[in-house]
Amino acid sequence: MDLENTMKENSFAVVGDTLNEKKYACIIKNRLLENNYKVFSVGKELKSLNDIDEDIDVIVLCINSKEGLRLMKECKKSFKNIVIQPGAESEELIDYLKEKDYPFINGCVLVGLSIYKK
Repeated sequence: MDLENTMKENSFAVVGDTLNEKKYACIIKNRLLENNYKVFSVGKELKSLNDIDEDIDVIVLCINSKEGLRLMKECKKSFKNIVIQPGAESEELIDYLKEKDYPFINGCVLVGLSIYKK
């Protein structure tokens, strides 16, 4: 799934420090909310993707790659795509996602919000 199609989805799980207004996870969370997406915050607000009671379409990784890898390894939720934000990637994370055949892109949700309207 490319960034354009990702931005057509409805629910996003933003993984990272979603409470610190200086962090990209918080900025992304707030911009998604402003654009009428359903947003779940994992990292500081919820401890795990599995703590989300509803379906999620997109997982946005805005967290160091080791923590992102740990959260993805324990994830039992179904999803349609993962967006790995710049700086959240690692060879180990990408190898794991490929091994599990998880759909993912390296991209920026903020760019997606500025280019593609829901």
